[in-house]
Amino acid sequence: MKSKHTLIVDAHLDLATNAMTLNRDLTLPVQAIREKEIELGWDDYQDRGKGTVALPELRDGNVALVFTTIISRVDQIGKPLKTMSLPGWHSPAQAYANGQAQLAWYRAVEELGEMVQIYDLGSLDRHLDHWQQYEDQKVPVGYILALEGADSIVDLDYLHRYYEQGLRSIGLSHYGPGRYAAGTHSDGSGLTQLGRELLREMNQLDILLDLTHLTDKGFYEALEIFEGLVLASHQNCRTLVPGERQFTDDQIRLVIERGGVLGGALDTWMLHPGFHMNKDHPKDLGINLEKLVDHFDHICQIAGNSLHIGFGSDLDGLFGLEQTPYDMDTIADIQKFSTILESRGYSESDIENIFHKNWIRLVTRAWS
Repeated sequence: MKSKHTLIVDAHLDLATNAMTLNRDLTLPVQAIREKEIELGWDDYQDRGKGTVALPELRDGNVALVFTTIISRVDQIGKPLKTMSLPGWHSPAQAYANGQAQLAWYRAVEELGEMVQIYDLGSLDRHLDHWQQYEDQKVPVGYILALEGADSIVDLDYLHRYYEQGLRSIGLSHYGPGRYAAGTHSDGSGLTQLGRELLREMNQLDILLDLTHLTDKGFYEALEIFEGLVLASHQNCRTLVPGERQFTDDQIRLVIERGGVLGGALDTWMLHPGFHMNKDHPKDLGINLEKLVDHFDHICQIAGNSLHIGFGSDLDGLFGLEQTPYDMDTIADIQKFSTILESRGYSESDIENIFHKNWIRLVTRAWS
């Protein structure tokens, strides 16, 4: 049963990666998944036995709508990057086929009544009405399909194939080099020629451009070419936590000027300067949910309002409790932000903006 708390939109989850790469049955509760992985003795990923996201907890937290990804990389070397445990495929065709396998999982859970795809204003309105009307029933979680890294778009014809399948948000890059743009840890490089062509073609469709993971150079290049609406699905502030993965104040201003929204990420290395993965513990460093509100505060000061922030938790981004604020157990605990924000001076309307209204306004504008 879903919660009666404030409705939430989360703009970044990697549900298919968890289901298909990590072999998690996300229809089960989080605790059942943890216990199964511990029982099996799995240790291939750092978050085994410590995951925080599953469909029952999304309902418990009243997370009605998520942007959820297909991640399928091309890497001629075919080795996992040091910062990512996901290998790259040796060709775009392989990457596309793997992406289609992830899409098939979304379709399968739709048939089970666990999720429903949101791709236009009609499907959005129907879902939100359904979610609010049937509070005491197991309502499907709505999802907007997104690409995190565009490598699996074989050519421009495949962009339109993906669009017909409901794709509504594209991030050109992920980690390292990419076919369309350089990503995190590739600073100094920007868009490729393919990336420029893709952005021009995206201008013909109502697809959002996700600026997350672009290098600084790629960020500015993309904004010069792309004419549509933008978001940063899981992106915090470089002023508070140094590093090229975060946005500078100038980048934040440009997203705001374009009417975009930035989703606050809950990965602890994005919340605390110098956090060492697999070494530091969030509680030892005092990393709690309040740390994300520091980033919200910073963006609100730049914007002069609360209209450009929301949640993009990334809570299933190949990390678990070992890299999550210590006062959080599952994604349902995003509801705790209501009390935290109120204590920090945010009004009821501000909290509604952050919890869901900003994201809903953005997609409504994109699809109108």
